[in-house]
Amino acid sequence: MEKDKSRELLRLLEEDSRLTAEQLAKLLGTTKEDVEQTIKRLQDEKVIVKYPALINWERVDDHPYVTAMIDVKVTPKRDVGFDEVAKRITRFPEVKAVYLMSGASYDLSVVLEGKTLHEVANFVSQKLATLDSVVSTATHFILKRYKHDGIALDDQDDDQRMVVTP
Repeated sequence: MEKDKSRELLRLLEEDSRLTAEQLAKLLGTTKEDVEQTIKRLQDEKVIVKYPALINWERVDDHPYVTAMIDVKVTPKRDVGFDEVAKRITRFPEVKAVYLMSGASYDLSVVLEGKTLHEVANFVSQKLATLDSVVSTATHFILKRYKHDGIALDDQDDDQRMVVTP
């Protein structure tokens, strides 16, 4: 499959990974076999790494996790910069994402899930803050998600304005 169609295939899968190979082929103007071969190649090359579902956990009773975003100030090491400490942080199973940041007063942004606020606090104080290169941390708890991965999660379509009649 040509480069532009591969890119379009990736965009379509990112938008809705439930599309079948037949549907994708029709949208791309190619064959089902071509789509299947391209997807296999992209998976082998680790371009496609997962097909996640986006769950609005606030609509699930007894939401099981608390999510925190942790700003981490790091002393970079010679020849490896921030990569070494970032890789160490990614190895913790509670860590959901790690980003190198620019233009901020911190270097890494870590997204973490825990069962309780106390569990997150323990992770920060006992595991994260004790790493050699970590200078400081600031923890922010997510209270409500309004939009995630481009999807508005609070989809109130009904008109909330007060009806006023003369």
